[in-house]
Amino acid sequence: MAAKGLQGFMRGLNALRTSIINSKDPLTQCLSPRLSRLMATETTLPGSLDHSTDIFQKFAAQKLDPSPSTVQTTIYAFPSMEPLQFENYSAKHLHMPLRRDLLHRAVIFEGDMTRQGTANTKTRWEIHGSHRKIRPQKGTGKARLGTRQSPMLKGGAKVFGPRPRNFATGLPKKIYDIAWRTALSYRYRKGELIICEKFDVGHMEQNRDYKSDFLNAIFVHNHWVKENGRTLMVSLEENKYISEALEQEGSEGRILTYEQVDVKDLLEGTERIVIEKAALNRILEEHQSDLAPKLKHVV
Repeated sequence: MAAKGLQGFMRGLNALRTSIINSKDPLTQCLSPRLSRLMATETTLPGSLDHSTDIFQKFAAQKLDPSPSTVQTTIYAFPSMEPLQFENYSAKHLHMPLRRDLLHRAVIFEGDMTRQGTANTKTRWEIHGSHRKIRPQKGTGKARLGTRQSPMLKGGAKVFGPRPRNFATGLPKKIYDIAWRTALSYRYRKGELIICEKFDVGHMEQNRDYKSDFLNAIFVHNHWVKENGRTLMVSLEENKYISEALEQEGSEGRILTYEQVDVKDLLEGTERIVIEKAALNRILEEHQSDLAPKLKHVV
């Protein structure tokens, strides 16, 4: 009886094992009519999955660009410094990334251009006097000497002295223009670029004797005095009234035209730059050679 019971148990175990092997996964049976395919064939995904994929693609296409194409600035009225309007500038003008290497090259380039290179020393052929031998070569018991223009004698020539030369170094115009806009962008990011519609000096013209006091009151009211850092004013044309007033004040700041200012002036020496809108537009117009479209030559 025990043997027959064991045989029946083994038969039932084998039948259960066979049924498990031949059975299919319920999840596979549900998805197989729609997703099952061979590795070398193509099929379309279910409608619900296609819809979710389209939503993801639209979201990826509409995501915000970290670098905006334009930046917004406020235009102020001078001397009241009341906001007048908003102005949009290209990000390639006032939102350039900081490039210290290009700024350094531009400052060195400008410094080399300002060097006069007029230092000059005389050679033995430029010194006045006879070129005869001072004394005989032998018989005097003294050192050997040649002409009076010898570098060893007082009043003689200078060996390897400075000669007139040109210290200017080369810098591609496109790199220099990028450095200009990078300096302006640096000031703009720090909030130190103040754009005015125009430097209205009507009050200074009417009260010429008090133009210095009037400008000083403007600086004090806007916190532009020396305690808060010097101010650089950039105008489109020369403004004699502001120039004379700043000359009397001295340490408060200075005013330059857009033709006189350079990259070094934009970077150091002042805490803020107050610039006319027309002067800023002229600077950006003259320093955008790298943004010009490339023309294809047709042969």
